[in-house]
Amino acid sequence: MGITAPSAPALPGARGPLSQALTALLLGAPDAPRAAELCPQGGPESAPGADPFGADPWGDDHQLALYLCYELHYRGFAGVDPRWEWDPQLLGLRRQLEDAFLASLRERLGPVPGLAEQLDALLVEPPTGTGPSYHLLEQGERWQAREYLAQRSLYHLKEADPQAWVIPRLHGDAQAALVAIEYDEYGGGRPERVHARLFAEMMADLGLDPGYGRYLDASPAPALAVVNLMSLFGLHRAHRGALVGQFAAVEITSSPGSERLASALERLGAGPAGVRFYQEHVEADAVHEQLVRHGVIEALLRDEPALEADIAFGLAASGLVDDLFAEHLLGSWRSGRSSLRVPLADAPGAEVAAGGVGAGVR
Repeated sequence: MGITAPSAPALPGARGPLSQALTALLLGAPDAPRAAELCPQGGPESAPGADPFGADPWGDDHQLALYLCYELHYRGFAGVDPRWEWDPQLLGLRRQLEDAFLASLRERLGPVPGLAEQLDALLVEPPTGTGPSYHLLEQGERWQAREYLAQRSLYHLKEADPQAWVIPRLHGDAQAALVAIEYDEYGGGRPERVHARLFAEMMADLGLDPGYGRYLDASPAPALAVVNLMSLFGLHRAHRGALVGQFAAVEITSSPGSERLASALERLGAGPAGVRFYQEHVEADAVHEQLVRHGVIEALLRDEPALEADIAFGLAASGLVDDLFAEHLLGSWRSGRSSLRVPLADAPGAEVAAGGVGAGVR
């Protein structure tokens, strides 16, 4: 049995029958007959779009189960045999979870606007905004900024890894441009400038635990869905166009949002390490915006024009999951409550968690 890397996080607590069965399974050795028990509706050949436990595709149980399946392709989990990554029955379960998520995603989106229309809209910064970066800049409190970073850490501590899956699935000019962007994300050859490391340093400056996966248990379904979408697109060659669309959505909108977040964190008492991550993204992503539009998308469409609808879908899907995450954050904060499943020590409701599952969350 293989030994999991020391940096692998612990398996999180279950959030329903599906994630409970899955976490129990992962603690054993890969065993196809036992894995089949996770597919009570008929295994991998169940109807497309059917969740194997009848769970809400946007709910905690479904999103956590999907996150667990995907994380086996990244750092894995402490005590989990690495061979689970390619277990056929587990991949069958993952396909069911993905089908249900994608079916619900397409239903929510409805007709997807054209690619050019979406790109033009992203390039226009509204005079007033309502997203988390605006809230944190204008009226946010320190505990809210810490909650935001805790949830965003699910992606940013592995920043650019989900998008790296698409590199061998592109070719020519599009591949070269995407690799140039990824090179910057990984610090341009300088370990101290790797974006994931800068994010970890920012977390530490704000009094958060920068350990990989530390806040998975506390993060709700909308935060998981943002990361799951990237992994879903990245891990499937069939969705390479959608992954490019998702990547474009991030790079085009990142620079102004990063500027607001850097100013917000500075206002809330962050030190130099607490603002360096977002300051880096103000300049870098202004360049990346040009590269992703002209170097990646235009080049990819010259080679594979049939991918235009997929790129448009990736853009729209990325916007939807980001909007749902923002709605969850702002709805919680405006109601005076924590947006986390387990509040941080300085957030409303932390007293209730003291002595229970939330004890010690800082």
